[in-house]
Amino acid sequence: MITHATLPVRNVLGALLSLWMLAACSDSPLQSAVSTPMRAATVPSTPSASAKGRGSAMPAYYDHKLFTINFTELTTAELTILAHNPGFNNIYQSDQDPSFVSVIDAVPGDGMNPLWREVQVIFVTIVPRQFFSDDEILAAAAAGQIRLEPTTEVYRCSVIGPSKP
Repeated sequence: MITHATLPVRNVLGALLSLWMLAACSDSPLQSAVSTPMRAATVPSTPSASAKGRGSAMPAYYDHKLFTINFTELTTAELTILAHNPGFNNIYQSDQDPSFVSVIDAVPGDGMNPLWREVQVIFVTIVPRQFFSDDEILAAAAAGQIRLEPTTEVYRCSVIGPSKP
């Protein structure tokens, strides 16, 4: 039950979470303290690659178009973010298939939020294959071909733009 006494506490917590999220988007010491790059398997390994900026860029499909996204895991407060912020997007990944390119369910202009929850795609009755949209993934799940397992991993993600051939 929300009382008048708890409203200021909730407002302060909301403001702190907002400030923390804004700081995570900057190149500040706070970002280094609260975030790490996504799994090494998906982050390009180059001498100039950094955990911030283009060094953590990776491809992802959205509605049959290949985009480049910048992806950083938020390692502290993941469960708090999931519990208190229902407004996150999904990024579909498959540890079962190392060649699987991630699929995202939003881009700027289509309800995108900088917070993303990883959802694992588990192939059940079909051979692992690449999906190109969240609609294809949801249809395969409804048909029982795959199982979707939301994780507790939360990422800060920005869509940099369409991938260049």
